[in-house]
Amino acid sequence: MRKQGTVVRWNSAKAFGFIKSDQTPADIFFHIRDFSGAPGPTEGLQVGFEEIHVGGKGPRAMQVRPLTGDERPGHAQPPGRPRQADQPGSRAPARTGTSRRAPATARHAQPVGPVLALMLVWLVLLVAGAFTGRFTWFVLPAAFALNLVTFYTYWQDKHAARQGAWRIKEDTLHLLGLAGGWPGAWFAHQILRHKSSKPAFRAVYWATAILNTAALLAWVALPWFQR
Repeated sequence: MRKQGTVVRWNSAKAFGFIKSDQTPADIFFHIRDFSGAPGPTEGLQVGFEEIHVGGKGPRAMQVRPLTGDERPGHAQPPGRPRQADQPGSRAPARTGTSRRAPATARHAQPVGPVLALMLVWLVLLVAGAFTGRFTWFVLPAAFALNLVTFYTYWQDKHAARQGAWRIKEDTLHLLGLAGGWPGAWFAHQILRHKSSKPAFRAVYWATAILNTAALLAWVALPWFQR
């Protein structure tokens, strides 16, 4: 069921805002990627949207678009001019599959094969390094803890984005990945849907994952090259 409301807050720098609707008690969050049509989002703009609820984080608006003249509240249909859908023998325009926006999960879908394979290599190198004495066994729980910290940092940044609070720098997120927290970052991309649709960010993310794994491989395999 589509709802109607008014954009009451819009942060153009961070590309998100909130909609006020009489049909929902709380303000409804939306992101620029869920908006279509012209004009762009501005405070006071009347919009229609689909409301969803994800993980107890409050309402979120999807498929947001500006209301047309006959959709706005209080608009009266001129007498003697029935809407096209109400005219005898008329048919409503068919909705094609290309006219619908793809679901959020489809837009965020990322290939899992390469990253899971890289994670397996990374984990094997950690265990092999501990077995061969290249580093102590303490490295294994430390790596697990680092990935938990990385996941939490992504969650904190996601929460700050929704609240309009101070954000965590992307450089900090990349440094955590380069230090060995990139598997936790990947799970944050998939579970939190955070930083998963920015090509530039994902390119740097992949660079940190490959560099960290390559450095780990070089350290573990160094004795074999020295023989």
